[in-house]
Amino acid sequence: MTFEEAKDYLLRKARELGLELEVLAAKNRELAVQAREGRIEEITQANQGGVGVRAVVAGKTGYAYTEELTPEALDWVLQEARENALLQSEAGGFLPVGGALGRHDLLGEGLSAPLEQKRQKALDLEAGLRVDPRVKQVQMTRYAEHETQAILGSTGGVSGAFRNGYALLLTNAVMGEGQSLKQGYEFELAKEFHALEPGRTAQAFLQNTGRLLGARPLKTGRYRAYFEPKAFAQLLGTMGWFLLSAKNVLEGKSLLAGKIGQKVASEIFTLVDDPTLPGGLASRPFDAEGTPSRRTVLIERGVLRTFAHNAETARKMGAENTGHAARSYKGVLGVAPTNLFVEPGQGVRPDRGVVITDLMGLHAGANPISGEFSLQALGLWVEGGEVAYPVENFTVAGNFLELLSRITALGTELEWNPMMGIVGSPMVEVAELSFAGA
Repeated sequence: MTFEEAKDYLLRKARELGLELEVLAAKNRELAVQAREGRIEEITQANQGGVGVRAVVAGKTGYAYTEELTPEALDWVLQEARENALLQSEAGGFLPVGGALGRHDLLGEGLSAPLEQKRQKALDLEAGLRVDPRVKQVQMTRYAEHETQAILGSTGGVSGAFRNGYALLLTNAVMGEGQSLKQGYEFELAKEFHALEPGRTAQAFLQNTGRLLGARPLKTGRYRAYFEPKAFAQLLGTMGWFLLSAKNVLEGKSLLAGKIGQKVASEIFTLVDDPTLPGGLASRPFDAEGTPSRRTVLIERGVLRTFAHNAETARKMGAENTGHAARSYKGVLGVAPTNLFVEPGQGVRPDRGVVITDLMGLHAGANPISGEFSLQALGLWVEGGEVAYPVENFTVAGNFLELLSRITALGTELEWNPMMGIVGSPMVEVAELSFAGA
């Protein structure tokens, strides 16, 4: 039985039983080709998929899933979801009414190259690193790709499907010069396999990691901070999204609760989530409930305009549904971003302060509930508008909302980081932050 047939079978059975039901069938495919010391060390390919259902019985919601597409398994999952719903104490659950959403292929033939060409990408990336004698160890070079397909249907009339994916080049290596050693990583993302260039990725690594060699300790103090796009995207993906999720607001976990319409950031700061972005790595035509996708401005020129909602959180808060419903076929309904990004600005001209190139330990050192962070970082000391020398052995600390309010300039170019979701940022200048070093 195909996913489409399984969806139709479950919806037909649910209607016969008078049961409100939503069916999400999803399939994920991942390929990874890893090279080391001039040879392919490992090739892994994984396919995972299944059918998850959300049933509503007398306002109570239950979930169940199966990876076996037989009538017996589907009958079981339907009954399991119904029984799980009856066990719940909380009422108020519902399924949004919807319509035909169409079928959308957002990937096309972008990842259809032969495996041998993908193997060569990983090998060429390693070769590009080894031309520099400062590279002491290449721990890994990898070509990877991810493809997802989703089919959604409900007794409320929702029906649609889409496919998306992307390719990735990634390396992790160690560079050394004299007594100085630095471990770094670099990545490149693209919707099209042929858009990836190992030579460009290798050069980016050599430049970005090589510039940190010979680093000096940073003196403790308060300095102007210049977050490079990769670093600010890390912080935004960890802290910012948490504060903007309506689910976290309802659970009393967000510092932004009650601040709709208020100034929460610098007036030059605008934050957008756009699932309709052409070529976006996380673009989609509709969310996990079948709400059509649209561009959402979360913070506009420093003013909080909306939280990110699914249908349930929107109803509870009396707000407009922003179409951010998310769940896997194994999971329950939540809220998640798509292409989350800071709108670029007029440019940053570093004068005196610390350029933060990378942040470490975000899961331990950043608390999105309190907004406080204290993170180890790597960077460059800037003096008189020029990079003077690299700095190390320091932490940068502050409160995320205070940081947003102190943003004084934004770069002109947007860069995407896949490490904390798909998050885009330009360079971000912050008037002052606390640095603890030597």
